[in-house]
Amino acid sequence: MHSFRRQRTIGGTAVVEGFGYWSGRDVRVEFHPAPAHAGIVFVRTDLPGTQRVAAMVGNRIEVAFRTSLRFGDADVHMVEHMMAALGGLRIDNCEVRVDQPEMPGCDGSSQAFVEALDTAGIVEQAAWRKSCTVDRVFRRGDAHSWIEARPAAPDELVLSYQLDYGPDNAIGRQEFSLVVTPESFRRELAASRTFMLRHEAEQFRAQGLGQRTTFADLLVFDVDGPIDNTLRFADECARHKLLDMVGDLALAESDPLGRFDAYCSGHRLNAELVRGLLCEDDLDQPARRSA
Repeated sequence: MHSFRRQRTIGGTAVVEGFGYWSGRDVRVEFHPAPAHAGIVFVRTDLPGTQRVAAMVGNRIEVAFRTSLRFGDADVHMVEHMMAALGGLRIDNCEVRVDQPEMPGCDGSSQAFVEALDTAGIVEQAAWRKSCTVDRVFRRGDAHSWIEARPAAPDELVLSYQLDYGPDNAIGRQEFSLVVTPESFRRELAASRTFMLRHEAEQFRAQGLGQRTTFADLLVFDVDGPIDNTLRFADECARHKLLDMVGDLALAESDPLGRFDAYCSGHRLNAELVRGLLCEDDLDQPARRSA
């Protein structure tokens, strides 16, 4: 690991309110400045005592369709869009106080979090930020779904995602690549929204999930396109997958530097790759190629 920039926090308190997509519960989030080396820490203010959950891959638990963390008796769920905002803006130290386990879904993107954090302002700190540079090729997944890391230009993070929903729906095949900086994240990724197919949304509702969420709150596709909604980008679904990657890579607690290419992967494989980045023995394994 080496350093190429100073650590950063926010200049004041920022607030985002909304409701959780899965639970439907109202939730208030407060972002507070934190000292150098504090990292991103979630504080469950609704639980007795001080229940703190550090945003690190070692605290990740496997929950379908979202990124969730647990430490002790405290959980936080659907943190990926918030972590994407913090990681994309290179905010390294922040205390995130929440009064529910699930983060607000807002419009399914990171935009509300970015706007709140920008309003609070970003402050450079004296300490150096650690970075983790990919110096060889390695991969997680199989022929149907994979993510791969390889070296890139010095001090550069390049993400690329290929999405393939097949020919019988409006999502289809999409691809998007980006050199990620705070400026490019704000411009190209922050506003891209969560998406799913109509039959998936109907299955969730049948399970009692997402009862408060409407077609206006995220992108739900039928054969003709998003229902009661309009795309912000022609390739918004692929862009949102990159947004998720930014959020999951932020669980490395250091700046991942390299090129990350993914095909039909999701949160689980993203996390496996982060664990590989942080384990020198894992990096010594050769890349697994798929046909």
